Amino acid sequence: MDRQQQTGGELPYHVPVMLQASVDGLAVRPGGVYADVTFGGGGHSREILSRLGGDGHLYAFDQDADAEGNIGRSDERFTFVRSNFRYLSNWMRYYGEPFLDGLLADLGVSSHHFDDEARGFSFRFDAPLDMRMNGRGGMTAADVLNRYDEETLACIFRLYGEVKSARRLAGEIVRRRTEKPVETVENFLAVVQPFLHPSREKKELAKVFQALRIEVNHELDALQEMLAAAERLLRPGGRLVVLTYHSVEDRMVKNFMRAGNVEGRVESDFYGNRLASLRPLGKAVTPSAAEQAANPRSRSAKLRIAEKIKEE
Repeated sequence: MDRQQQTGGELPYHVPVMLQASVDGLAVRPGGVYADVTFGGGGHSREILSRLGGDGHLYAFDQDADAEGNIGRSDERFTFVRSNFRYLSNWMRYYGEPFLDGLLADLGVSSHHFDDEARGFSFRFDAPLDMRMNGRGGMTAADVLNRYDEETLACIFRLYGEVKSARRLAGEIVRRRTEKPVETVENFLAVVQPFLHPSREKKELAKVFQALRIEVNHELDALQEMLAAAERLLRPGGRLVVLTYHSVEDRMVKNFMRAGNVEGRVESDFYGNRLASLRPLGKAVTPSAAEQAANPRSRSAKLRIAEKIKEE
């Protein structure tokens, strides 16, 4: 039962993007072992389980305690792991799983996080600037804004959000926080507002908030570690399926699937054979016009699929 059914018509925890296409990309084997490393509302996991037989198993990861409320009825083929997916290798070793037949990752933030006013992920609501996916510890967005030096803040906005006014914005944050700490969404919006173009305000705000969220949750470091673990764990013929939502993470995934590293550095052996152990299966797939209209979050989504190269 999903969150919408449980709450009598309220917004669901999360509407999965490209549900059928992404799970189709896994080419689920009934007796296989799979990982959904971004459980969220459980939509992708339920679809994977519907295709597994009695001997198959699915491990679902999510560091957000709220996600556990979406598990539903117990299933002996399902194990929920309350952890960041960067620890994938450790948990698979703990459960005695040397190989995976497929892994699915739906990156970014769930609609639940954006709709939860208290979490500070969205510029639509005034709230404390938190933005932690795992609310149990670590620095908040307010900590980042009030403690980081100007150079580091500028790098975050430029690299993670591709914000054109990154340097000037960082300087203004440092100046303003000497007068009053930047602790709430409203405080932050007052600082950012002068740097926004009126016709592109929402889009530019989204980039600023995205950059801050990525830093708070160390998302790109975690993604790189997860991709490396997936490559090691996938058995020959296993599938890696990743949904991305912004250019920085999409470039990392594309490079990793093509070259075996997030920088895109192609390495070859003495005979000129490419050393990467993954093979991209076609180009990135985007949602249909109908899905984009029904689920606005899907508009920036790209689905990439790769297969572990089979041994000769």
